[in-house]
Amino acid sequence: MSDTKNSDVAAPTGMPPATAEALTASVLQPVSEGQPEVPMLQFITPEGTLNSGTQPLPDAPLPDAETQLWLYRQMRRIRHFDERAWVLYRQGKMGVFPPYGGMEASQAGTAAALTTQDWLFPTYRDTGAALTYGLPIRQTVAYWRSSPHGWYMPEDLKITPFYIPIATQYPQAVGAALAEKKKGTRNVAMAFIGDGGSSEGDFHEGLNFAGALNAPCVFILQNNGWAISVPTTTQTRARNLSRRADGYGVPGLRVDGNDILAVYAVTKQAVERARDGDGPSLIETVTFRIKPHTVADDPTRYRTDEMTAGWDAKDPVLRLRTYLLAQGTLTEASEAALLEEISAEFEEAVAAADSLPDPTPAEIVDHVFAEPTPQLRKQRAQIMEEYGA
Repeated sequence: MSDTKNSDVAAPTGMPPATAEALTASVLQPVSEGQPEVPMLQFITPEGTLNSGTQPLPDAPLPDAETQLWLYRQMRRIRHFDERAWVLYRQGKMGVFPPYGGMEASQAGTAAALTTQDWLFPTYRDTGAALTYGLPIRQTVAYWRSSPHGWYMPEDLKITPFYIPIATQYPQAVGAALAEKKKGTRNVAMAFIGDGGSSEGDFHEGLNFAGALNAPCVFILQNNGWAISVPTTTQTRARNLSRRADGYGVPGLRVDGNDILAVYAVTKQAVERARDGDGPSLIETVTFRIKPHTVADDPTRYRTDEMTAGWDAKDPVLRLRTYLLAQGTLTEASEAALLEEISAEFEEAVAAADSLPDPTPAEIVDHVFAEPTPQLRKQRAQIMEEYGA
């Protein structure tokens, strides 16, 4: 499709209407200590069937069939990257990489709601979101190879390099959003964070900053259950992280992060709300980090099989695949063609990355400032002297 991200989505049929107030009350209700699960918005169940128990918001309906298929393509595309990145790492052709397998719906469903005129502030685990947004695969591979050819972002994309510090992207995203507002555009900024990052000061400062100044910003809080080796239940007593928005006068919503249709619909609503001048939103996508923290991590040292039990059955790609096959939107033949196309795209991009010239030692200081400082000039001269020797 030519521009699915900007297309209107149709309301589902055969589903009773629901008010935003009623759903918000359900999603944001307080929970007791013994309550096993906090309610969240879900369109498609883990079994791949339509969930008639939770209804779409009036302004966030079930995406139409064309959009559903496009979103499936995005998840398949970024999953292929994640799986192949592991292979490249083991072959010595990729640096340490933070996998996101199992979180494809949370990343593709959010980034797909943006246009390339909007800002994207990804964390180190949001390669899938960056690829969905439009970051070329060749440049992404170069980045995770620590090659200077991947250090910069394309001029036609408003995306920052992957953030390694935790939560610093939130206040910076607010700044970009306010800059767009001051310029008179309808562009928004989207920033990602994890459940652990939501306990950092910058997270709260960013939300307060955005709420106070009505910034056109959408905050994505990916609750994947882990802050490296610390489970969410250990690093915070909060059961519903979306309610952290309440203290700053910002709307917060909790959504099934493995249901891309619900994630996309809610995010698109939040993006349009920001475009219309109605301010920021916080969306908590509830998912799970099935893979290790990085490809160099051993999660068996801090979690058991019992902790991960059941999450394979909630696989976001399999869930939408089952639904699309049942609807006739996807067939075995069309999926085979899609996977072949995705594989060819990746291999072509890797070949292009392989053809990039090797970096020189001095390049480590050449890309720090537009105009090098005296200290950098001195360091560069030392590098060149040693390299020449």
